[in-house]
Amino acid sequence: MGRILAIDYGRKRIGIAVTDPCQIIANSLTTVGPHEIMRFLSEYFSREKVDRVVVGYPKQLDNTDSENMKYIKPFLSGFRKRFPDMPVEMYDERFSSVLAHKALIDGGAKKKQRQNKAIVDAISATIILQSYMEFRRNQSHGTQIFDSL
Repeated sequence: MGRILAIDYGRKRIGIAVTDPCQIIANSLTTVGPHEIMRFLSEYFSREKVDRVVVGYPKQLDNTDSENMKYIKPFLSGFRKRFPDMPVEMYDERFSSVLAHKALIDGGAKKKQRQNKAIVDAISATIILQSYMEFRRNQSHGTQIFDSL
């Protein structure tokens, strides 16, 4: 069994999180710039077995795509061309940044740490991945929380 890798795609930074090889725990990995993401993924995939990639799906409260989707579509197109055999899923990322800030506050992070957007983006990717894993576990137990994407 390989890892699941999650991407929180942003115009300035991309948060990346991965599971352990048994796909039990989600961990923050790093952040990279948009111009570095394909090289980073290529190197990571050559070192680690990854079963699938989950990309945060930016949606509005009314369930329509957010403006950030215009940046994600070209990334997904390039990703599919470069890694045609890697399964990719999109997963709702609403509130992941809010939850990341809350996690930092609850964890006792100082104001300066909470303002570090790279930390917030990496934690957001972790939250997306953890939520995705919980959704899959609930689906496998016959419980569906909301419609799949």
